[in-house]
Amino acid sequence: MSDGERDERRVRCRWPVGDEGYVTAEAALVIPALVLFTGALLWGLMAACAQIQCVDAARAGARAAARSEAPAAVDAVARSAAPRGARVTQSREGDLVRVRVTAAAPGPGPLTLTLRGEATALAEDTVG
Repeated sequence: MSDGERDERRVRCRWPVGDEGYVTAEAALVIPALVLFTGALLWGLMAACAQIQCVDAARAGARAAARSEAPAAVDAVARSAAPRGARVTQSREGDLVRVRVTAAAPGPGPLTLTLRGEATALAEDTVG
């Protein structure tokens, strides 16, 4: 093999001059996007769980209110199932008792949502 053929072979085996650094640049853009996407998914999952807790707490409170338990007991039952910091309100409209649970979704300031759960039950003292 002559010297000219060896030089030509070395030139063909090298990377093209303009492609250096593309992997680093792509990783610098993709990794933060993946982290942001994962964070958004986790926030959505936490908000959905808190919404389910609000609905469950309202149902538990409405059942307790329908049994004619004291308002403090209804409040305690609803708060035990509600997310931390939730507000519980009770009302009675004729034969129906209504319990509303309101809570803020977990997350940073602009991503905070107000979650609500409401349940209504027929008061047992009106049946029969």
